[in-house]
Amino acid sequence: MKHISILIPEGDCSITHIEASHQILSEVNVFLAANDRDPLFKIDLVGLNKESVLKKGFYTVHHDQTISDIRKTDLIIIPAMQGSDMEKAVELNQGFISWMLAQHRGGAEIASLCLGSFLLASTGLLKNKQCTTHWSAANQFRKMFPDVELVPEKILIDENGIYSSGGALSFTNLLLYLIEKYTGRDIA
Repeated sequence: MKHISILIPEGDCSITHIEASHQILSEVNVFLAANDRDPLFKIDLVGLNKESVLKKGFYTVHHDQTISDIRKTDLIIIPAMQGSDMEKAVELNQGFISWMLAQHRGGAEIASLCLGSFLLASTGLLKNKQCTTHWSAANQFRKMFPDVELVPEKILIDENGIYSSGGALSFTNLLLYLIEKYTGRDIA
């Protein structure tokens, strides 16, 4: 069974990415069961601390685990962080970086959705590699991460287990890509 950690970043982030990623990956287990196959994914929403996280004042997201609770995960999903100040968004989420690096050293893959690429790039794992993000943030991304080859016109990029997707709903393309990789084309 693959353990999936969907991060719940501090500050504003995409509720859609969190909920849809959880729902789509959970449905994979339903489809597998319908085909007399064992479930493949154990999915956790993962935060930095035990408190619930309020998003844009409209939603409270209750996570299942904190990073200190997760010893090993197979895939980390970083939803889009939102707002005009990505430097501040990355600063608010510094606590995830050493954990993501340790998980990656232990074999975990990492997928960033849209503006989640800013947190992924902050790990240093994208140095001299390609990445995509929402086109509207391309200039800011290039200023913050000049050692990353940004390709904002691409929908998704796979850099040997480090994935990124472009803006808006292109994250569904990345999720389907990962589902096909892990379960096969029939389930995807």
